Amino acid sequence: MGIVGGLVPTPLHLIALTQATLDQWMRTTLLLVGPPMLVDGIFLVTTFFFYQYIPFGIAHYTAYAGGVALAAFGGFSLCNAPPNNPGETVHSWALTHRSVSVATLVEITAPGTWVYWLTIAGPIIAEGRQAGYWHVAPFFAGSLVGYYGSAFASVWLMAWGTGLHKKFNRHLFRVANILLLVLGALYFWRAYSGS
Repeated sequence: MGIVGGLVPTPLHLIALTQATLDQWMRTTLLLVGPPMLVDGIFLVTTFFFYQYIPFGIAHYTAYAGGVALAAFGGFSLCNAPPNNPGETVHSWALTHRSVSVATLVEITAPGTWVYWLTIAGPIIAEGRQAGYWHVAPFFAGSLVGYYGSAFASVWLMAWGTGLHKKFNRHLFRVANILLLVLGALYFWRAYSGS
């Protein structure tokens, strides 16, 4: 399950990709580990203490917010794209406090995060209360290894591809942001059609 989450491109992945193409692997690691751990930590504590009070419908409404946030990030990046200079476009996701904060906010509002914690992790935590937390620890450990492993692998492959093929480098920025727009629209459409 974690593998899918790590492969789905997020704004944090794109900012990390910028750092990877600049051979700033320590920053890449911090971006791929820090904000997702913070977000998952918040959801873990919230789910652990308040799971029985959280309405399941909140995931549906978060899909609207997540879709809008993801599409807005992609659209904003496309509108503020630099000229078609292949050397600049791959480095266009700047590492700034604001961009990382916005990317983390997008991570918090992502519907997949809410669905995971409310429909999958919540019941498993509830099971852990009855059967013991060591009983459910392998599930969470496997999810973490899958998520971070696939996130690092996907960013590394994209960074490797940008260094290998100049055409890939030239079109990566546009394709990635269009993908964010499409994912945002799909989140929004699924929320709308599911109501």
